[in-house]
Amino acid sequence: MVSEFQAQSINVNSLKEAAIHVCSQIQPHGVLLVLGEPELNILQVSSNTWSVFGILPEDVLQKKLEDLLDPFQIERIKAGILEGNLDYINPTKIWVRKKGDDYVVFDAVFHRNPEGMLILELEPAISQENIPFLSFYHLARASINQLEKTTNLRDFCQIIVQEVRKVTGFDRVMLYKFDDDGHGSVIAEEKLDSMEPYLGLHYPESDIPKPARKLFASNFIRLIPDAHAEPVQILPINHPQSQQPIDLTNSILRNAANCHLEYLHNMGVGASLTISLIKDGKLWGLIACHHQTPKYVSYELRKACEFLGRVIFTEISTREETEDYDYRMNLAYIQTVLIEYMSQEENFIDGLVKHQPNLLNLTSAQGAAVCFGDRCTVIGQTPKEEDLNFLLQWLKNNVREEVFYTDSLPRIYPDAEKFKNVASGLLAIPISKRNYVLWFRPEVIQTVNWGGNPNEAFEVNQTEGNLRLVPRKSFELWKETVQLTSLRWKAVEIKAALELRKAIINIVLRQADELAQLAHDLERSNAELKKFAYVASHDLQEPLNQVANYVQLLEMRYENKLDEDAKEFINFAVEGVSLMQTLIDDVLAYSKVDMQAIAFGLTEVETPLNRSLSNLRGRIHETGAMITHDPLPTVMADSTQLMQLFQNLIANAIKFRSEQPPKIHIGAERLEDEWLFSVQDNGIGLEPRFSDRIFVIFQRLHTREEYPGTGMGLAICKKIIECHRGRIWVESQLGEGATFYFTIPVGGRERERRNGRQTQKDLFGRG
Repeated sequence: MVSEFQAQSINVNSLKEAAIHVCSQIQPHGVLLVLGEPELNILQVSSNTWSVFGILPEDVLQKKLEDLLDPFQIERIKAGILEGNLDYINPTKIWVRKKGDDYVVFDAVFHRNPEGMLILELEPAISQENIPFLSFYHLARASINQLEKTTNLRDFCQIIVQEVRKVTGFDRVMLYKFDDDGHGSVIAEEKLDSMEPYLGLHYPESDIPKPARKLFASNFIRLIPDAHAEPVQILPINHPQSQQPIDLTNSILRNAANCHLEYLHNMGVGASLTISLIKDGKLWGLIACHHQTPKYVSYELRKACEFLGRVIFTEISTREETEDYDYRMNLAYIQTVLIEYMSQEENFIDGLVKHQPNLLNLTSAQGAAVCFGDRCTVIGQTPKEEDLNFLLQWLKNNVREEVFYTDSLPRIYPDAEKFKNVASGLLAIPISKRNYVLWFRPEVIQTVNWGGNPNEAFEVNQTEGNLRLVPRKSFELWKETVQLTSLRWKAVEIKAALELRKAIINIVLRQADELAQLAHDLERSNAELKKFAYVASHDLQEPLNQVANYVQLLEMRYENKLDEDAKEFINFAVEGVSLMQTLIDDVLAYSKVDMQAIAFGLTEVETPLNRSLSNLRGRIHETGAMITHDPLPTVMADSTQLMQLFQNLIANAIKFRSEQPPKIHIGAERLEDEWLFSVQDNGIGLEPRFSDRIFVIFQRLHTREEYPGTGMGLAICKKIIECHRGRIWVESQLGEGATFYFTIPVGGRERERRNGRQTQKDLFGRG
């Protein structure tokens, strides 16, 4: 015998998900006939016809249905089949001649299997008449009257099992509800006092695996009157036309899987009746009836139970929705308020986090984060920024749905274990490929009562080359302490998150349209300003040249007549003109950065770096600067602008050197979707509070007497990097050198993003 967790080399799932609906055996209390149309000739038959009809199965296979029934019955059956709706003839009482004038009465039910084959199932009729409608009505009415007296859902479920047990007479009746993970629990129970209670116990998914749940969803009622009965073979085993065993998905008589029968034996169950509870097309739960000895339930009573199950479950669904009503109404109010806040704020994220109620209230979470672009706005208890970034990367690579939720994030994303105290539960809605809204719930350690050890839910028996599942034998209380799990997300909370997602997308799209128009207006305005700067710079050069020339001419002609003060004044005027010309040249260079036709292409970064070093070779030689660099990549960029960028940064490092000879290193590192470059020096450094100011046009930290220049170099660097859709910043301490960092996207600048579409692409990711 091989335990569940030792069976590493065995495909257990293939055993758990065996095709139990395709079967060649039935339970022995009835007869099954597979009919060919339109003559209704008998193609397959169960092998117990001799004990039931007194006719050998080989002889039955040579007949038509009319050979077993009288003409009146056949006419009625054929008329019903021609109508196309088998419900009109189901069930019907039929008489089959056994010997002489000896007849056997059956409840006959016709159905078609998923392949369209017509199947007739016959069960011996216990009573000659159907249950009268009024009796049927009073049966249901009595139960419903009891149910109307309670408003509590748990009490309501308890009344259900009491009424079903009263109607059916089974030893134990349980109401079993499935969880989202496939496990289930007994939420109500009525039983003999001598029997061990199962109320409140959880049962593993493998007790009712997927194939069994699928069959329960297809059939509202399932009877096994004798769990120890020997099954009856269908002859021939394969259908004559399909040459495959018959699909008995909708069959009443289909024999249960051996594993299930063994499971019932281990529980001490001699007979079972199961009523399926279906909600929105899915199996919500079961009413499971168990008897310690064999027990047959007539077709009429089973149909009454089915009717009762449907009526009762309609009320269960209503009660569930009623219990959630106040909470749903509150979430709807919060959702409306958040949408209003988002619409009012200039930045919609502020509308989600700055007011009351806020994003946390929408899902009863303890923490939330709105992650757009490269920034996460957090509220409440959330993972650290670095952990958030890694989590977002995992979501980006693994989540494709409109909503993702789990109450045990560490089990599917192991890195989450280190922040389980704030985020064992996660609810996430992607607004786009790169942008998310996240809600977090902390770990809640809880004890779960299982009916037997869920880790030993089954064994795999491997004998004589055959594999089969062997169900567990123990159903005693087994307590499990559950960790790394949060409170579950309710369906109404998930729905509220989805509705918020739609609202955010609508608001972002509207803002994107507005920003696109604004970007268009700004681009036009900027173009005019650049043109003005260009023209003004050229027009200013000529009068400045005249001023400088005439002042120098005065000095030459009247040199002997000028005293020292006059000569000094003339020098001041010439220096001022020279500085003004330098400023004009720098303004012109600044205005040209994104005005000129930028030639983006594959650029080996070492090439523009070497050009910049060649231009600076005089200063490098003069100061004894040592310049090194990492292996440099090839990027999509403008080579001339990269040369200008390196030239300004290296010239800066040389200019603001310390007493030691300058040591400058250019580094390069590949990040996820961009290259990170660095220019590190051993110069005088700067105070961190000035790290943003130095990139502003004309901003200086020193006087021109200390360090010459106009304060335009770093502003030009910033403009170049912005044109490449990258970022630039500095990290430094006074007296400890400085490191300038800048990034260049792997995919290049994407030229078209300069127009109005830029905003939308920034908001919704890069395709």
